[in-house]
Amino acid sequence: MARPTSSGVTRAYRLQRRAESQAETRLRIVEAAIELHGTIGPSRTTMSAIAELAGVQRNTLYSYFPNAAAVGQACSSLWYQRNPTPDIDALARIADPVARLHAALQATDTYFERTHEMLTALARDMDIPMIWEATALLRQDAADRRDVVLQGFRLRGARRERLNAAIELALDFETWRLLRQRRQLGASTTIDLLVDMVRAVA
Repeated sequence: MARPTSSGVTRAYRLQRRAESQAETRLRIVEAAIELHGTIGPSRTTMSAIAELAGVQRNTLYSYFPNAAAVGQACSSLWYQRNPTPDIDALARIADPVARLHAALQATDTYFERTHEMLTALARDMDIPMIWEATALLRQDAADRRDVVLQGFRLRGARRERLNAAIELALDFETWRLLRQRRQLGASTTIDLLVDMVRAVA
């Protein structure tokens, strides 16, 4: 077997460094977009602002992402990867319905505490179709948490529908903002309050 020549090794090294540099530039662009989306909001984030924050020229930005929708898709993918939603399977393994409810609220509070800046910015732009589509995973996750908590209580008919609404309210981001940010309640106080509300309905 022929050994690679020094020129071949050098070329392979250069190609590797080029690929690494391109990956770093792409990541820098996506992280800049995420930062802007979480502060000024997606609707106010321009391609020029992304390029400036990422430290690249506009033509460089467009060579990686042809439009705002492409940047948005990359942002959503990386943000969800870095901010995984609460573990539904772990909640389902909790047999006691009240304990399951408490665990779901605790996990939700932790998640909202970590992501509230981005979620607040997204909420302001929810009427934009691209943002509505990008947040589908968040809505599905909230529905899954509601369902797994509801299943623990094993109710039927009208009582089940009322409980379903109460659980949805307890797990909603706007409820969290009202109690934790506007009312300045602590996490444990908020969770106990919501547990009492759901138990009263159940």
